[in-house]
Amino acid sequence: MTTKTLPLKIVAASIVLGGVVLIANAAATRAGSAPSAERGKYLVMAMGCNDCHTPWRVGPDGPAPDFSRMLSGHPQDEVMLEPKLHPGQWAGAPTNTAFMGAWGTSYTANLTPDETGLGTWTEDMFVRAIREGRHMGQGRPILPPMPWPMIRNLNDEDLESIFAFLRTIPPIQNRVPQPLPPASAKKDEQS
Repeated sequence: MTTKTLPLKIVAASIVLGGVVLIANAAATRAGSAPSAERGKYLVMAMGCNDCHTPWRVGPDGPAPDFSRMLSGHPQDEVMLEPKLHPGQWAGAPTNTAFMGAWGTSYTANLTPDETGLGTWTEDMFVRAIREGRHMGQGRPILPPMPWPMIRNLNDEDLESIFAFLRTIPPIQNRVPQPLPPASAKKDEQS
């Protein structure tokens, strides 16, 4: 081997080795980017899903989410009182799971894997619900204050990871009430 060909062989070996490293890194990245319940838990906690989907209770340190009912939505037996609202105002229940405004009354969904929650949902239904802002991906609109217009910007992997995490939490039987129309619509129906 001449001293002139040695640098060429080193460069060629470096290119081949570099290609192998790039392929290995790409495979590891793909393998690491599969939906995971661990990533889903991180996203659920970071995005504050418990702020509305977990009923709150008052304890010795003040109001806080009741994690014994984690992500179970608005308690089925709790009634949302109808406060007098002025145009543009909205109100929330003490559990922080029901909200009333110009859209009517909305109740946060049960996100646990119970049949009264997401137990019958598929991953595709969940992703479509967030992307389209429709219950079960095709039903009634998802109402305020659910920030689905922002959450829908997550990539598929993140939404699938959230769904994977929601499948791992304890199922809680809690049939959340259906949303109610605005008070003005109720008055029109009674006329």
